Amino acid sequence: MRKLYITLSFVMVSGILSAQNQYTKAADKLFDRYEYVDAAKEYLKLAEGNKADSYVYKQLAESYYNVFNTKEAVKWYAKVVEQKQDAETYYKYAQMLKAEGNFNESDKQMQQFAQLAPNDQRAKAFVSKPNYLPELKGQTKLYDIAKSDVSSDKTDFGAVLTNDNNVYFSSSRNTSRKTNGWNEEPYLDIYKATYNANGTISDAVAVENINTKWHDGPASISSDGTTMYYGSESFNEKEFTKDKPKNAKFGKIYLYKATKEGDKWVNSKPLPFNNKAYDVRNPSISKDGKTLYFSSNMPGGFGGEDIWKVSVNGDEYGTPENLGAKVNTEANESFPFITDDNVLFFSSNGKTGFGGLDVFKMDLNKNDEAINVGEPVNTSKDDFAFTYNTTKKVGFFSSNRDGVDNIYKADPICNFRAVTTVRDEITGKEIEGALVVLTDEKQNILSSFTTDISGRTETTLKCLPVYISYATKSGYENSNIYKVEIPDNEFGIDMTVDITLKPIAPIITEKEVILQPIFFEFNKSNITAQGASELDKLVVVMNEYSEMVIFAKSHTDSRGSDSYNMKLSDRRAKATVQYLISKGIAKERISGQGFGESEPKVACKTCTEEEHAQNRRSEFLIVKK
Repeated sequence: MRKLYITLSFVMVSGILSAQNQYTKAADKLFDRYEYVDAAKEYLKLAEGNKADSYVYKQLAESYYNVFNTKEAVKWYAKVVEQKQDAETYYKYAQMLKAEGNFNESDKQMQQFAQLAPNDQRAKAFVSKPNYLPELKGQTKLYDIAKSDVSSDKTDFGAVLTNDNNVYFSSSRNTSRKTNGWNEEPYLDIYKATYNANGTISDAVAVENINTKWHDGPASISSDGTTMYYGSESFNEKEFTKDKPKNAKFGKIYLYKATKEGDKWVNSKPLPFNNKAYDVRNPSISKDGKTLYFSSNMPGGFGGEDIWKVSVNGDEYGTPENLGAKVNTEANESFPFITDDNVLFFSSNGKTGFGGLDVFKMDLNKNDEAINVGEPVNTSKDDFAFTYNTTKKVGFFSSNRDGVDNIYKADPICNFRAVTTVRDEITGKEIEGALVVLTDEKQNILSSFTTDISGRTETTLKCLPVYISYATKSGYENSNIYKVEIPDNEFGIDMTVDITLKPIAPIITEKEVILQPIFFEFNKSNITAQGASELDKLVVVMNEYSEMVIFAKSHTDSRGSDSYNMKLSDRRAKATVQYLISKGIAKERISGQGFGESEPKVACKTCTEEEHAQNRRSEFLIVKK
């Protein structure tokens, strides 16, 4: 049922107008002088003395933001946004949350930002998601496929390869059978064929003692080959519902179990959780025989057909359990198959795909999200009933891409995911923006990516015996060379490498402490993550030389007016000083001043970009050592 809520509201908001006042005068003066550490202390006194309001909270947050104290900034921004704020405040809060690793909450704040500033490019970048179809088409190819020679001109689907080289599948190829009204094809039977050493399938014959006059299949065979679970119709049990106006009887799909004696399947019996009120079908038994997966539209699901599982202990069965929202949607999820290594394949028309039913896979060992297996397995048609034999490393699936359900063979393409994490050798912190390069043994570059905020890169590569990994970043020595050996015949594994980078130590001369360049955002003076990392090195030096006194000089290039450059450089110098004080350096030991473009390192009238970069610098002069 659709509900439409229309709310017309006229709201009058009353409350305290928060702004500077007699209590904030001292703190505001410090803040306006960019003395954020002391300003924060003064604002904190007001907060602790119950004299704080939203203005004080915001000034606290801004103070901590400007010296990159992310933990405290997050704490106070949280109080600030209890009331509606301007767009930039939400943006800053989001960045601080991200720096603290709280990505979910960061996204929420970015959503607020995007709503208030929809034309801002940062907002556009956040809300714009690439069309999902190109993303799917751009996925790494996982399988090579070919139409199986076991397919006929009728419906064929649900092929499963056993360890004793038999292939079981369902087919309507028996033209001597009665046709059904749904597609005017004969009723489905379960067939068995031989899987040959060259990958072909031959000698398909109907399974004796199992097939009925109704639809039968598909089937699942236990790992020891002695037990079969399969679908058939409830009419076998004389169970159905009557529709008197239509003068019809409607059956359901039930699950059955049979056991093998010699070469024959016998002792077929329905499972106890069958019910004429819903379908129970498409079984898949786990390697240990203790868990049976199936699809059903039984009550308690998400809508449509869902994937369920039930515990098995001989002929006793537990209560069916829904696999939950990671697998199921309000649409249809069906045709589950569980591999020997606990990877679940299933088909869905509710998850993002190419159209119709698509095949998905989910590693139950890792509780990962289900992923679309991509082309060429999936198309705009129905692609379903994917099965995979981990011993023989071959899969089968079904598709109606050619107008009728056919069986296709899927050969996995050997590939692996190279996961690299880069950390600071001294602090152990993850390093964002490090360049990770992977090569083969002949030094041919396989991939080259920069690390994200968690210090990670991930890339999928085709299998090779060995690959080489190393990392670089400005301000750090180049990493060691890591040689990674890939296990034979492994598919889809993760190869994880941890790389450490050693920070380049500051150079201490008689006159100055030389650091790597400290970068600021355009037209801004707040300390960035990169700047904080570099200034931390100066903190170490000044703690080691306890009497050292530093004078920080900030310089700009010659672009922009003299007045503009002088003011900008002075703000940056003061922000630098405040950061060092926030790290415990006594204010008597650190001072700073901006010099704009008045003291260029390279005198040039028409400067190159490199010359501009050399002139744009910070210097840390030793006043006292």
